[in-house]
Amino acid sequence: MSLAQASRLARRELRGGLRGFRLFLACLALGVAAIAAVGSVRSGIEAGLAREGAALLGGDAELELTYRFADAQESAWMAARATAVSEIAEFRSMAVAGDDRALTQVKAVDDLYPLVGSVALSPEMSLDAALAVQDGTPGAVMERALIDRLGLAVGDTFRLGEQAFRLSAEITREPDSAAAGFALGPRTLVRRGALDASGLLAPGTLFNSKYRLDLPDGADLPALEADAKARFANSGIRWRDARNGAPGVAQFVDRLSAFLILVGLSGLAVGGVGVSAAVRSYLARKTEVIATLRALGADRRTIFATYFIQIGLLTLLGVTLGVVLGGVAPILLSPILEARLPVPAAFGLFPAPLVEAALYGLLTAFIFTLWPLARVDEVRAATLFRDAWSGAARLPRLPYLLITGGAVAALVALAGWFNGSWWLTLWTLGGIAGALVLLVIAAAGIRALARRLAPRLHGRPSLRWAMSAIGGTGEGAGAVVLSLGLGLSVLAAVGQIDGNLRQAIAGNLPEVAPSYFFVDIQRDQMPGYTERLENDPAVRRIDSAPMLRGVITQINGRPAREVAGNHWVLDGDRGVTYAEAPGEDAIITRGDWWEPGYSGPPQISFAAEEAGEMGLTLGDRLTVNILGRDITGEITSFQEVDYSNAAIGFIITMPPSALAGAPHTFISTVYAEPEAEAAILRDLVQAYPNVTAIRVKDAIDRVADVLAGLAAATSYGAAATLLTGFLVLIGAAAAGADARTFEAAVLKTMGATRRSIAISFILRAAFLGLAAGAVALLAGILGGWAVSTFIMETDYAVIWPSALMIVAGGITATVLAGLGFARRALTARPAGVLRARE
Repeated sequence: MSLAQASRLARRELRGGLRGFRLFLACLALGVAAIAAVGSVRSGIEAGLAREGAALLGGDAELELTYRFADAQESAWMAARATAVSEIAEFRSMAVAGDDRALTQVKAVDDLYPLVGSVALSPEMSLDAALAVQDGTPGAVMERALIDRLGLAVGDTFRLGEQAFRLSAEITREPDSAAAGFALGPRTLVRRGALDASGLLAPGTLFNSKYRLDLPDGADLPALEADAKARFANSGIRWRDARNGAPGVAQFVDRLSAFLILVGLSGLAVGGVGVSAAVRSYLARKTEVIATLRALGADRRTIFATYFIQIGLLTLLGVTLGVVLGGVAPILLSPILEARLPVPAAFGLFPAPLVEAALYGLLTAFIFTLWPLARVDEVRAATLFRDAWSGAARLPRLPYLLITGGAVAALVALAGWFNGSWWLTLWTLGGIAGALVLLVIAAAGIRALARRLAPRLHGRPSLRWAMSAIGGTGEGAGAVVLSLGLGLSVLAAVGQIDGNLRQAIAGNLPEVAPSYFFVDIQRDQMPGYTERLENDPAVRRIDSAPMLRGVITQINGRPAREVAGNHWVLDGDRGVTYAEAPGEDAIITRGDWWEPGYSGPPQISFAAEEAGEMGLTLGDRLTVNILGRDITGEITSFQEVDYSNAAIGFIITMPPSALAGAPHTFISTVYAEPEAEAAILRDLVQAYPNVTAIRVKDAIDRVADVLAGLAAATSYGAAATLLTGFLVLIGAAAAGADARTFEAAVLKTMGATRRSIAISFILRAAFLGLAAGAVALLAGILGGWAVSTFIMETDYAVIWPSALMIVAGGITATVLAGLGFARRALTARPAGVLRARE
């Protein structure tokens, strides 16, 4: 075989233009573009976060403490290394204006805030002027949502705790808002000193202190981080710096984009079906050309190389189009994207995501084109001269199967390496492969069923013709079921996952969840608080517990992360409480609770599920840093902690003696009738201004809003997959247009009316759409169940409205595509069609 000769033949074949390859190029370009666009947006956000790291963080570095301010040693360390240090306190509180009350996230800042960037206010003014004291009342600024909820106007007064504030302006931009993470309430900014008389920062109350450092130019951030962590290893200090000013945002963006790229791969898989169909259809039309080449002495390798080179060049064209489209689209849409993104972004051309998308496209095209190309290699010249392309072997020879398997393995390895989550990659690609297998089996079953039904449909000619067409060669049925079915499967799975998440959060919880969480209740306020609620017949239940926060620093004398890895319990501080006896609903799974009045060495009752994940056993010793003090205790029992019902739950429980003297407050949950909630909130906040109330329904709504954004993002990815499937569907309809025209001509000659033929076409399309939708529904339900059960760990129930829409969508899409190419078949004259047929 001469490669030069094969290249010359391929070049001559390409002179015929792109006829037959428009679907090939469209499917490949769309799939690659979707992946390239997602990767480019991710890279743009990462570039924006890196560029604006200091502004997002509010300084070059930040040290954060829980429920305390820095001590003298910590303050001295920061002052010695920074040119300026800004102190901030953050906590939740109730903003009260007249009879209106609303939860707010308070940020108490000093005169240096912000060290980097600026706060934008409306009306325009400096932050110093907005927070200044006028006529004895300090100023404050709020986000618009809170202003509207309280019915305030600039110049009105409101209270935080026992301190009155004057609303000076609305916050329109807060430079470090992205680094703050998820908040249950809108923001209020005040001066730190203005809170001294509020009673909100009493010992034991729930707040975080943050110290932003303005460092000298050229400061060694890694060295400073190592020094701070070594010097204050057991003090509960957490370090962040401008290298990753918003780590939560960066991690979220990375995980979401990884998932969307995997959804994009499912779109490429759908496109692969179209690519394979286009190649198979093209080679079928080249029967005479291939036969002529074989007759002239061309061997099978030369023919294979000829078309492999030709399709390879077209693949490069399709991938290039996709890369260009996916790389340029985020830049063109950057004004819209930047306006909608809550974080800064720097959109541009980023090579890494474009290369990633190109590699995915090349591998997918190779996998889906090798099979039909391999079939050419097995067909003899005599068979080709008889126009019996369909008689070629269905399965290629073993070497081709092995190469295809290797390409699939390379695609999986590439996806896992790029997105960094092997389990997510294997789950997603395994689901795609499972759906494809299910759809192939379904397509074969539909053809077999249609062949069996057709002879039995006497007296129903339109339905009989439809079944006969579906049960024929099967190429059209297979393409429709595979392309549309896989696209609908992805959309169905996304719909089921989203629906079950919403149901778990907004549907099931309110039936068992408390009405309110009350936090920061002082010990001396508990008797009056309890009396108010116990005397209310609308209150069904009250649960209260001491509330502290602690960081697990060591396990059996070793750093906690060395023992338990990156478990979420070790990521920051966790709830700690004390109790004389187990609660009424407590279930001790192993070990024994301490005796009443126990005053010996500290003991710990740990959450059973988390203990198993961390590898903890009875007798292990944990060191917990609480308010800067290390407490080491022995695990003597494990208990079940159920977070799903929004009740009080603590990872760590200790005897009262272990935490004696530690300043703390109480947390309480109240279960009440809906009509009594407003009066309870009014009375308690009025009597105890320092107490913060969190309405569970409001918290659920905030989480639901976040889920809505996630669902929208994943739905866009699934929609791209579905669009690719629709393109393949249109291609299949276009490829069968000539066959339907000939079929209609024959039926007209035999006396069939145009109406009955049209009904036959509609029934054929509707049946295939129903089959594709039904299989997609099954695949989507299975995929949704797997993700909900094993990844989200939530209960699962089929969301039927979403499910039925998938089936309806399948029927609608196939009918529309079929009718779009049926007009010529219905209007063509039989004589002209039959005379043109050899």
